[in-house]
Amino acid sequence: MVLFVLCLSLASGAVGFRLRELATSTPWLSRFVPEKIETKTSNREIFKEESVVIDVVKEVSPSVVSVGVVRERRIIDFFSNPFFDPFGFFKQPQGKTEQEEASIGTGFIISSDGMIVTNKHVVRDIGAKFYVVTNEGKKFEVKKIFRDPENDLAIIQIDPPAGGLKPVKLGDSNSLQVGQFVVAIGNALGEFQNTVTTGVVSGLGRAITAGDPFGGFQERLDSLIQTDAAINPGNSGGPLLNSAGEVIGVNVATSQGAENIGFAIPINVVKDSLENFNKTGKFSRPFLGVKYQQITKRVAILNEVPEGAYVLEVVAGGPAEKAGIKEDDIITKLNGESVTEQDGRLAKLIRKYKVGDKIELTIFRDKEEIKLTVSLGETPGSP
Repeated sequence: MVLFVLCLSLASGAVGFRLRELATSTPWLSRFVPEKIETKTSNREIFKEESVVIDVVKEVSPSVVSVGVVRERRIIDFFSNPFFDPFGFFKQPQGKTEQEEASIGTGFIISSDGMIVTNKHVVRDIGAKFYVVTNEGKKFEVKKIFRDPENDLAIIQIDPPAGGLKPVKLGDSNSLQVGQFVVAIGNALGEFQNTVTTGVVSGLGRAITAGDPFGGFQERLDSLIQTDAAINPGNSGGPLLNSAGEVIGVNVATSQGAENIGFAIPINVVKDSLENFNKTGKFSRPFLGVKYQQITKRVAILNEVPEGAYVLEVVAGGPAEKAGIKEDDIITKLNGESVTEQDGRLAKLIRKYKVGDKIELTIFRDKEEIKLTVSLGETPGSP
């Protein structure tokens, strides 16, 4: 049977060759015979795609680390006490304390001297000790942690080994397009180190409320990259990469209510934070000093007021108070940009600027429009 199929294939090739030969000598026949008989090259295309993924993984995996935490656990063995008293009439034994290690997240190296990026929620426990494990299995104690008060980002620092560490290459998330191929690497489920998944950019500019499966932590995140590359608990803080092996996002969250919906913080947000950090040694964030509630278009129409940020409270001594902003003001524009749900919330617009920048606010007060200039301060408590 195999011989028959092979012979048939050879015969088909011979017939095709004969038809092209006849077409050359017989002009009227040439229009019925294609110049080239196309064959499928799917194997080559698949091999090319696999080669891209393999090359990216080989290049970046040495720069991806697992992040772990060390916690103390008290163990009380009641049955080792010969006077065991389940009703509590006698003093119970104190037991002993043991240290327990657990791998909880992912990070990636950004400098040869031991600086690593991860998510803030991965290292949010102030009292805990953290460590990282490299792709080669080497373990290092985390010496310092710098947490970004505005974004779910943190920089952790370790003492690098002799010869330093291999940093990743940072790409440009502003140039991303929906449908673009991506690779994710991370410590899946806190158990499977350097797990590789692939997918595409499913959406851009997404906003979500993210929660930490290990502790119930919740935070509002804006302008995220959505991807269908599998991201699991434990992947948090790992890199999302393009086909050139450049980091274009930091994996941060996954949807528990659906499959193949994950999110990453754009790398340009990280680059801005790193630039700020390198200059000041901390994550310094601009601060206006107001508590507000967004007035939607529907509410604005019903109350005959403009859309904007309704000021609920002005922080004493803050930039807003110094500039003359009062409670019940409605901030409608920031440097000419509308403060609406569609165009951007006030906090999102302020993030575009730096500490010390002067901005012009358009205020609606007592049915009149006024303009005030504010010099942005620094967010209190920035570590």
